[in-house]
Amino acid sequence: MPSPDITPGAPCWIDLMTSDAAKAKQFYGELFGWDFQTGDEEKYGGYITASKNGKSVAGLMQKDETMAGFPDAWSTYLRSDDAAATAEAVTAHGGQVFMGPMDVPEQGHMAMFGDATGAAIGIWQPREMTGFELVAEPGAAAWHELHTKDYATAVRFYQDVFGWDTDVMSDTPDFRYTTLGKGDSAKAGIMDASAYLPAEVPSNWQVYFAVEDADASIEKAVSLGARVIDGPDDTPFGRLATLADPTGAMFKIVADTRQGTGDPADSGDTTGA
Repeated sequence: MPSPDITPGAPCWIDLMTSDAAKAKQFYGELFGWDFQTGDEEKYGGYITASKNGKSVAGLMQKDETMAGFPDAWSTYLRSDDAAATAEAVTAHGGQVFMGPMDVPEQGHMAMFGDATGAAIGIWQPREMTGFELVAEPGAAAWHELHTKDYATAVRFYQDVFGWDTDVMSDTPDFRYTTLGKGDSAKAGIMDASAYLPAEVPSNWQVYFAVEDADASIEKAVSLGARVIDGPDDTPFGRLATLADPTGAMFKIVADTRQGTGDPADSGDTTGA
């Protein structure tokens, strides 16, 4: 399969901040068939790169004591051609800089922000490491989705800061959804979650992983220590479920996803976390 076409502002990478990297490697390795390579401790802090069939798909990082109070979580990164300029745009449009642009030797620059609705989002300005080498195939990320408590503000933020060319997929009281791109070219989605996200749960990005068989993947994940949060549900975009890995990091799976068909979220899933 050719390398993904990653345009500025589009999702280009995901990684997991975990309290138990060894357990995460065992879990995702068995569930998705990932192999792992650990980077140099001095240069890259022991960052772990996951690959599927020799193509990079995700990263894992052991949390240190400074992150002890934060839950384990997956993060989505959007591509930026200028990390410093993006940081300025984030603050100018109501967001927060959680971690300013940081040089990753030889690989690129990264930063973490809070968008104007409070959702954490990363950016990556590539050099040698350009991002995903595999998407929408079993064991790789298939979709990226923001569940937000302030839908209109979120849409404006990603348009203004990341230059998103958006398309309104649905605009009814029960289901408001906007995508980055349209139809077959859609690369991410923003969902109005104001009706179902609990007060204590902030707006958040969620990652869908493609699998061949949702039910078999759920059974395997549970046997490896995961728990089912929601689903599985049959939708026009595939069979979906929301899971938590053995240390509590949330993720979604989708079976029989079709790359570029757009949002797989219209499933009745209202967990939002």
